[in-house]
Amino acid sequence: MPEATKQATAAGRYIYAIIPDQGPLTLGPIGLEEADAYGIGDGQVAAVVSAVKAARIRPQRRNMAAHQEVLKQLLQQVTPLPAAFGLVADDDAAIARILKDNSKVFLEQLKRVEGSVEMGLRMTWDVPNIFEFFVGTHAELRELRDNFFRDGGKLTQDEMITLGSRFERLLDEDRENYTEQVETVLRTCCREIKRNKCRVETEIMNLACLVPRADLERFEQAVQQAAHPFDDNYAFDFNGPWAPHNFVEMDIRL
Repeated sequence: MPEATKQATAAGRYIYAIIPDQGPLTLGPIGLEEADAYGIGDGQVAAVVSAVKAARIRPQRRNMAAHQEVLKQLLQQVTPLPAAFGLVADDDAAIARILKDNSKVFLEQLKRVEGSVEMGLRMTWDVPNIFEFFVGTHAELRELRDNFFRDGGKLTQDEMITLGSRFERLLDEDRENYTEQVETVLRTCCREIKRNKCRVETEIMNLACLVPRADLERFEQAVQQAAHPFDDNYAFDFNGPWAPHNFVEMDIRL
């Protein structure tokens, strides 16, 4: 179908990312609904979009996969400012207005992440039972538990709350200490580091790292260096490179 016909039947333009305007850009039919992804620029910044028929995009696997594929292709050429999933503007003219109204912010954000990619790093306790591990490694918690169980009876509700609170405090203290220890090593090769919320009890840290492309090998070496002091009860896992989702602060108003 000719491009003009595609756009005429489309409900809008799906926004994937903002990039520096480097002239005409076409990525081929890798967008949502297998539409062509292309750039609309103003000479300074450009939006990477594709025509879509639906005014609202559902977070289905195929749609999210297409969104990520466009970002993946862009990342091979430039560091994009990834848009939040599901942004649909009315048409090319609406995209041009977005670029005009937000040009200053987009340029500042592009400068922030220029020449860099996002790497993720997770550290976890790799143990069968995290509470029992802490009992074995923290005398304070072990003594409190043994004192409560001294008479051989069941714990009262207050004792359970006290024991749980002590465990949570020690958990948070270890997370903070270990995270700072690892970050000290990573700062030698990262432009920025962001701490994301731990999602499960056994997670120690979930870091997003903004790493210059030229320092990706150094980042991997730094992870190995940071992991060296820890034994097999701790696991490190890093991933990427990704578009810098955690280091982009855009509020695109449609």
